[in-house]
Parts: sequence; C-alpha cells; structure tokens
Amino acid sequence: MMKIDKIIATFFLFSLIVAMSLPVQATAEVESFDVEAASRNAVTRSDHEVVAGYYDNAAVETQAKAQEQEHLLEQYEDKSYLYGREAQDMLAHTYALARKYEKETQANTREAALHRQMASQLEENDPTSLTPSGSLQKLSTIFDLH
Repeated sequence: MMKIDKIIATFFLFSLIVAMSLPVQATAEVESFDVEAASRNAVTRSDHEVVAGYYDNAAVETQAKAQEQEHLLEQYEDKSYLYGREAQDMLAHTYALARKYEKETQANTREAALHRQMASQLEENDPTSLTPSGSLQKLSTIFDLH
C-alpha cells in the first residue's frame, strides 16, 4: 500500500513539472522570432508587413513600459519621503529607464514605417515583372533608401 502511494505521488509530481514547463516552451517559441533575419530576407510585400507588425508590437510594448516608468517617476516625486536616501537614486534610475523606453518606442515606430514604405514600394512597382533579376534590382533600390 505504501508503494502505491509513493508511485502516485511521484507520478503527480512529474505531471505537475511537465505541465508547468509547457507554457514556458510555448512562450520561448513565440519570442524566438528573429527580426534581423526576417528583415534581411524580406522580399515580398507580405514579408515587410510581417516585419512592420513585429515592430508595431514592440513599439506598443516599449510604450507601455515607458508609461509604467513615468507612473513610478510621479510616485517617487510625490512621495519621496517614503523612500529615504534612495529616493534620488530611484528617481534618476526611473527617469533613465523612461527615456530609454521612449527612444526604443520611437526607433520601433520608425522601423515599422520603413518596412511599410518598402512594402508599398514593392506594391507600386510593375507586378508583371516577376523575374528574379527584376526583383533583386527593385530590392536593391528599396534597401538603398534604408
């Protein structure tokens, strides 16, 4: 009887560990999008739209982080007496993070706009010339704009 309890407990513990590891693996797969490779290999309009969407999502995330830091900054400024000697350090650190996230948001927004521009230029080009050399020439012209 004691062995069965140990087997059941071991099985339950093993199942719990496996179940907890599944969401982590799924998250890692989603975050493994290589934007640099996708950006370099973007040839079609839809490729550029995917990369632009990635940068749009990144801009939204970094904007949310910047707003969170701005909120913390207000809290530290309004109630600096709660934080004692660390208040100035916390203010400076939070301010720096907020600026960093704002710059990242602007950079992500610019990248998204650039890829949308490339996508629209691919669309404007003559769709009947689908030869590989014509496509490469168009891409080199587009990337010269980058």
